[in-house]
Amino acid sequence: MSNKPLKKSDSNKAWRKPRCEKTRMISPEYHLIVTEGTKTEPHYFEGLRNEINLKYPGRISIKIEGVGQGANTLTLLEMAEQLVKISVTDYKHVWLVYDKDDFPKDDFDNTYFKCMALSKDSPITYHALWSNECIEYWFLLHYIQLAAALPRNEYYPMLSEHLCAKYKKNSEDIYSMLRPNMYSAIKNAKNIMSNYEELPPSQCTPGTNVYEIFEKLQDYLK
Repeated sequence: MSNKPLKKSDSNKAWRKPRCEKTRMISPEYHLIVTEGTKTEPHYFEGLRNEINLKYPGRISIKIEGVGQGANTLTLLEMAEQLVKISVTDYKHVWLVYDKDDFPKDDFDNTYFKCMALSKDSPITYHALWSNECIEYWFLLHYIQLAAALPRNEYYPMLSEHLCAKYKKNSEDIYSMLRPNMYSAIKNAKNIMSNYEELPPSQCTPGTNVYEIFEKLQDYLK
């Protein structure tokens, strides 16, 4: 390599100037979240959507449909497939959010397994975000690693204690209230689920895999 000094006439030429690399923000793929519940879960996941959409507008879409509690969980999957079919959005991930509640264990498990089967032959990944017994169990994991199986109504006073306010099932600000402890919830949920190995969801009592959507989107939540 030549050690000759740079000619003054060459100092302003384009090939002498360092490249200006622009930092590009990578947009997340399009996601569709379909919930069984009509208030608690939608309010919660709307908070997630809103946080991400501040940086990446329009990337997270939540569709609230009148499935309602007590309907067959497989109906939720069929509805999600229909929403994908008629949508002009190129979804890459579809998330079904549902609770164990009073569903027969076969319905509860089959939704999970059908999501896995659908994803094998589709460009879209279907995810079953289940909670056994209910979404409030996921909420409690933001504060404690609860391994005891409790009925839904016992979660409410426990949440009220940790929130330092009465837990309201249809609270519109539940996401923002829980958000500071999100990583604790992920850790606690994964620790609980590690005890079940390959058991189907209906036998994971208590348990939840709601943390999976937060792990998937964590790069956009920093």
